[in-house]
Amino acid sequence: MAITMTLPLYRSSVMLASRSSKIVNTRFLSSSSSHPFVLSHPKDVDTIIGGSGTKRGRIVCVTSGKGGVGKTTSAASFATGLASRGHKTCVVDFDIGLRNLDIHLGMERRVIFDFVNVLMEECSLSQALIKDKREKHLSMLAASQTRDKESLTVEGVEKVLADLSKTFDYVVLDSPAGIESGARHAMYFADDAIIVTNPELSSCRDADKMVGFVSSRSRRAEIGDDVDPVSQTLLITRYDAQRAVAEECLSLNDIEELLGLPIIGVIPESKDVLTCTNLGTPIITLGDDNPAAGAYSDMVDRFLGEEKDLRFITPEPVSFFKRFFG
Repeated sequence: MAITMTLPLYRSSVMLASRSSKIVNTRFLSSSSSHPFVLSHPKDVDTIIGGSGTKRGRIVCVTSGKGGVGKTTSAASFATGLASRGHKTCVVDFDIGLRNLDIHLGMERRVIFDFVNVLMEECSLSQALIKDKREKHLSMLAASQTRDKESLTVEGVEKVLADLSKTFDYVVLDSPAGIESGARHAMYFADDAIIVTNPELSSCRDADKMVGFVSSRSRRAEIGDDVDPVSQTLLITRYDAQRAVAEECLSLNDIEELLGLPIIGVIPESKDVLTCTNLGTPIITLGDDNPAAGAYSDMVDRFLGEEKDLRFITPEPVSFFKRFFG
């Protein structure tokens, strides 16, 4: 069975926004849509006003409600995939104090300055950016390991993202899980949000909370009807089609019904993910012959607007010898 997905940047419904209406942080929300735009107005990225070419780079937040679902793995492969297609891409680690993105990209020994150093004006942005050795169009901005998340401010984050979006076609934000400070700042300026979840109920429930949070607490939500809402899509990781058929985990239909978002990708369970992480190589670099790498590549293509069938969503046929000999 093949499911065809077309993703010319779907705009998700805001009907789930009320689910996060109880999530309020007055310190964070003190910056409203009425303050001067350092990062250009969202309309500048949705349309090129009057053909004047004022379009900036899109800001894409990779987030989830639950930890351990593969956000950083996904952000690394997604950013690498964009860069391999010729798009200038910067991936930013927002997990202040607990950075891991540099390990996934094999850059951990090259981090001299980090995100917080830039915010505190202890170095320039260009000094903190690390260029990938494999993909010439890919750069990374690492999180700090020694500061806490309270170092982030709306104004500081906006300035850094404004500078990045002038240089890069895509700025991919690797958000920490949940709704604490790092996650709130990561999703606030997002043009697109990729919600990562596993096919289990607790993961989907927490993802549902993030859907509502992004719908109601982003800058686009604050601006209101004047702009499109944040485009939200769903990335399902660690999917085991055999277990789904046996009803040992949630099926794709179950997850779609629970979350109400278009699926941008389904990543099959793979032992190669851990191997690639330990080697500092995004799994997408293994090529289309590897199921997980091929699924991430398809996901990048769908994000860019191509039509792709979802693969690896039905169990592989079991051969006679495997059935007979186990």
